[in-house]
Amino acid sequence: MVNKKKANFPLDPLVEVMDKLLSSEGCPWDRKQNHATLKRYLLEETYEVIEAIDEKDMHKLCEELGDLLLQIIFHSALASRAGYFDINDVIEGITEKMIRRHPHVFGETKVSDAQEVLKNWEEIKKEEKGKEVDTGVLGTVPKGLPALMHAYKLQEKAARVGFDWPDLTGAWEKVEEELSELKEVIKDNQRAYEELGDLLFAVVNVARFLKINPEEALLATIRKFRSRFEFIEEKVKENGHNIEDYNLEELDRWWIEAKKQG
Repeated sequence: MVNKKKANFPLDPLVEVMDKLLSSEGCPWDRKQNHATLKRYLLEETYEVIEAIDEKDMHKLCEELGDLLLQIIFHSALASRAGYFDINDVIEGITEKMIRRHPHVFGETKVSDAQEVLKNWEEIKKEEKGKEVDTGVLGTVPKGLPALMHAYKLQEKAARVGFDWPDLTGAWEKVEEELSELKEVIKDNQRAYEELGDLLFAVVNVARFLKINPEEALLATIRKFRSRFEFIEEKVKENGHNIEDYNLEELDRWWIEAKKQG
């Protein structure tokens, strides 16, 4: 167990605020929530943290981390009221886990590089789960991950036991194969549905070989699209018209102008 000592950064004020919100004299909206209803907010706050990081906005990052922390406090408060655990259990649990999984820092284990750290991490994780629980190679990948991230994690796990292309060439050829198969069945909605999924999965494999997180790459493209489309809307507004008044060729000229600006 971790030695308990007075914290330099106590969570008490925030915990007390949440306790007040959930009390009989508290907030009607907060009191109606449960772990399931809060899932969407946990996801939203996580992505807002990622956005702040990508924008390199430290002020925004500080604020968004606070919003994310609030979600953790909220879930812990609900669990505490149901008699399961409280925020102290959460903090003690993760502290102990970090110490246990870093024996090269807190113990006598020697490691030569980051890859060996990851290998030890996985071995320790297996021991923690217990030999009686055989989850398989892919069993530790959470099923609730966003699709691109989920695909990346599954491929990563499979690759660690040798189920992988020897290099990028095989992964790239698979993309071309899946694209060809999609083109062949484009008029068959059900088969196109399946082939499109196969194509996306193959693209994720290429991303993995390039050491690019596909979720982050797609988010970056989404932000770029939004920025450029908002540029078009500004141009439309400057001309005193509605966007529906312009055809694609006219809008595309502004799109090209937006691209030149970055």
